[in-house]
Amino acid sequence: MNETYYEFGTAADRWDRAQLFFDSKEYMTAARILSGLVEEAPEQVAPRLLLARSYYHSARLGRAETELRAVLELNPAEYYARLMLGRTLERQGRAAEAAPHLRMAEAMGG
Repeated sequence: MNETYYEFGTAADRWDRAQLFFDSKEYMTAARILSGLVEEAPEQVAPRLLLARSYYHSARLGRAETELRAVLELNPAEYYARLMLGRTLERQGRAAEAAPHLRMAEAMGG
């Protein structure tokens, strides 16, 4: 895949750009930028969570699930990741798997 202008710059520049694309509902472009950021700093929760959201909104549910599980490994108390994982599993027709995640998110203050 060829690099494009939005994949250049510092990590902070690319983070800002990814957020702009996400806010503009350009989820695939946001995901492309964010996947590079996640590769560079896999321990960072925020880029991974926004990447998962980008995948979710572009109906790439398997990828969203993978990223959400990674976020929860890094931070098991991340309420929003728990909620999104439940919703992602629901959208895949896996309600039984989703239920514990949704209950836990609700108990965490959602």
